[in-house]
Parts: sequence; C-alpha cells; structure tokens
Amino acid sequence: MVIDIHTHTFPDKLAAPTIRKLQGACHTRAFTDATNAGLAASMARAGIDSSVVLPVATNPHQVAHVNESAAQINARGRGTGIYSFGCIHPDYPDPRGELARIAALGLKGIKLHPAYQATRFDDIRYLRILDRAGELGLVVLTHAGIDIGIPAPTYCDPEMVLRALEQVGPVTLILAHMGGWRQWDQVEALLPQSSVLLDTAFSYGDLTPLEGHPFSEDQLHMMEQEQFVRFVRKFGAQRLLFGTDSPWGDQSADVASIRALPLSSEERDAILGGNAQRLLGL
Repeated sequence: MVIDIHTHTFPDKLAAPTIRKLQGACHTRAFTDATNAGLAASMARAGIDSSVVLPVATNPHQVAHVNESAAQINARGRGTGIYSFGCIHPDYPDPRGELARIAALGLKGIKLHPAYQATRFDDIRYLRILDRAGELGLVVLTHAGIDIGIPAPTYCDPEMVLRALEQVGPVTLILAHMGGWRQWDQVEALLPQSSVLLDTAFSYGDLTPLEGHPFSEDQLHMMEQEQFVRFVRKFGAQRLLFGTDSPWGDQSADVASIRALPLSSEERDAILGGNAQRLLGL
C-alpha cells in the first residue's frame, strides 16, 4: 500500500487563483490543478492508494468550516482514497473545544503551519494545542524548517521543536520536509533521539522552478541521496512517512525516487505506506 501523507487541495472555485498566487510566491511549478479530482488523477498515475490532504488555517475564522469540509472529504474516502486532516489556528478562541470537535468528527490529526500562521513553534499557544492533541490522540503534522515562499524568519526549527516537546505531554508529532526544510544538518544533529516522525515531502531531489525564478544553481538541489539514507539509518525507517507536498511534488516521480533508494524492500515498503497505514488505521 502506498500512502502520501502530505498533499494539498482546495475547493474547485478557489483552486486556480490559489495556485497562481502560491506559484508566484514560491516560484515553483504545480503538478496538479490542486483540486481533489486533480489529486485523484495524479494518484492513479503514480499507483498511490491513499493521500492525506493537509489544510492550513491562515486565520481563525476559517477553522470550523475547514474542519467540517475535511470531515466530508473523509466520508468519501473509501471510494476516493483521499482523506483529510483538520486544522487549527493559534489564535482560535477555543482551541481545546475545537480540537475535541475535530476528534469527534473522526479526523485523525491536524496540520499546523508556523510560517503561514506567523507563530513560533515553541509559542505557548502551540504548546497548548500540542498538549491537547496528545490528550485526544490526534496526530500533529507541522511544516518544519524554512518555507520556500516565506524565507525569513524561520518559525519552526529543530531547537524550537525540542523546547516544545520538553513542555508538553506525549504527542505524535510529524515534522514535514524531513524534519526541517533546508535545515537538514541541524535535524540530523539534534532530532534522532527525540520522539518525532518525519515526512519526506519536498525534500529529496531537485526543485522544479518556473521560468524567471530567482534560485541559484545550488538552491535548485535539495537533500542528497547520501544524507537521505543516513536519515533512514539514524531515525529508523519506521519513523519516516512518504509525502510529496502535491501539487508541489510530482507523485509519480517521488514514488519512483523512493523505490530507487539503496534500501531494503522492507524499509521502502514501510516508508511508502506501511508506517502511515498503521499510524492512521487505513
């Protein structure tokens, strides 16, 4: 079973203008139209059984509606293979109550995006969210490291993650982008002994920039295969989850990249879907 734990879609009427705006900010190509239908077609081409949509609340007023929409996506999940996490914003007036409602809706987890929410990951508002999510058994998946569209400041680095985990109860925390985009040396040095899981989204291989992009030749390259394999050895394959960041990653190419790594078949199967299947009960 192949499960992509890190994808993004938008309502049909919002997808096109949202993608245009985001492409302009990140200067990279989108590989789908960012609708659920576009994701389903991409999954079929890539041989992906299930994808998890990660909605981001950029303001508190979006939270309740987005979570209700996520529950509707999940209600169709057996037929579509597309599921959704919920969302929360650090300035939401009743995060404890909304997190309980998320759990009651049957959502398996929530997505945080410290850069888009302009909040440091070790901020007390996030600590309260992490603590409550752990109490409820909700998985937390957060953007980690630099954001390609918001290069500074960094709102979630490995040191912030460690400080946060020291102050909250047990929580299943997944750090996107192999623990911290463009901060992989710090991740490798500081996080292997922590409890965090990592997703592989938008981290291994090269960027696919738009014409006229501002990146240097070096900036077009992301994590090298040697470092990726070291992560598997240091963290353990059981702590890595396949993700693409679709539409920003090509699902077909990313599946092929993981299959081509010098890993055992057991390790590849765990990363590509076995770990997510156990974690999410799919």
